[in-house]
Amino acid sequence: MKYTITKQRGKPAYLQLYNQLRNDIISGVLPHGSKLPSKRLISEELGISVITAEHAYAMLCDEGYILAKERSGYFVCSDGPVFFSTAPAFVQHHVPPKRKISDIADAADFPFSAYAKTIRRVLSDYGEKIIIKTPGKGCAELRNAIRDYLARARGITVQSEQIVIGSGAEYLYSLITQLFGRDKIYGIESPSYEKIEQIYRANGVKYEKLELTGDGITSAALKNSNADILHVTPFHSFPSGISASASKRAEYVDWAYTRGGYIIEDDYESEFSVFAKPADTIYSISPEGRIIYVNTFSKSLSAAMRIGYMVLPECLLEIYEQKLGFYSCTVPSFDQYILADFINSGELERHINRTRRKFRKQKEKA
Repeated sequence: MKYTITKQRGKPAYLQLYNQLRNDIISGVLPHGSKLPSKRLISEELGISVITAEHAYAMLCDEGYILAKERSGYFVCSDGPVFFSTAPAFVQHHVPPKRKISDIADAADFPFSAYAKTIRRVLSDYGEKIIIKTPGKGCAELRNAIRDYLARARGITVQSEQIVIGSGAEYLYSLITQLFGRDKIYGIESPSYEKIEQIYRANGVKYEKLELTGDGITSAALKNSNADILHVTPFHSFPSGISASASKRAEYVDWAYTRGGYIIEDDYESEFSVFAKPADTIYSISPEGRIIYVNTFSKSLSAAMRIGYMVLPECLLEIYEQKLGFYSCTVPSFDQYILADFINSGELERHINRTRRKFRKQKEKA
């Protein structure tokens, strides 16, 4: 067996095994339908526990790379770079509960003490700078902090210049419609968060509702759509609770490449995946740069914190500056500096990890 497990600080054995198997699936070394070694064989060959092997397999199952078949073992159900035109024949679709994970969060989860310390530190360190207007895309401190956070937490490598700060996802959606122009057709999930449809209607753009199945928008709906831009929420789409499988995310990328279109990836709430490693973002698996990544801090911190951001592909930066570069940032300078410091100090990730552990325990008890 070619896989190896080494003692590395910050890289547990299950994550090393997961990464090696995932890379082989994506590259095609392990083709669609092939059977993986049993957990017991993996543990014996690599000198790890069966539980460790099971953890790695569970993560691959959750992301749609492999499928567990009762009494038969684990089988690859993703073709890696070869995209599906229809869902694999033996993938069993499962619709998760409609209740969103973060519905069980409450105000008691908010890290008031750490946030208060951050406010005092920013007041002391930044002084009069907090009342100076920031650049239109947002202050450099916050964009740099988000850049580093995305690389650590989501596997997304970008430049600070690609990040635009705004007062929530709704505002950013409106900016995107102005960026592309009102002659484009948008494809949205059906059902989807009602405000998405309302915002497109308010901005006077055409949109199509595309039917969701157990792992994302149906292949038929994608094929027959007239949309130029696809708006998706791959993780726990609201109100259906559906998460797109790995092969479906790859199919979205293939759709954008084939159509010459773009995808708006709303990664809302993905930080609260109960699994040790959240599913790969569409942005991180797209080599063509046709994805606009959108996220906010309204769930990871508080709904009252109206701060969101989008990551533009490099090919759209010049167009953005020409069309929308005149806009002022809609988030106060003080709030931006506080959030930047909160992220850089590690407090955001500590808060997310605490909350995820809480959700995981509640799921185990359910």
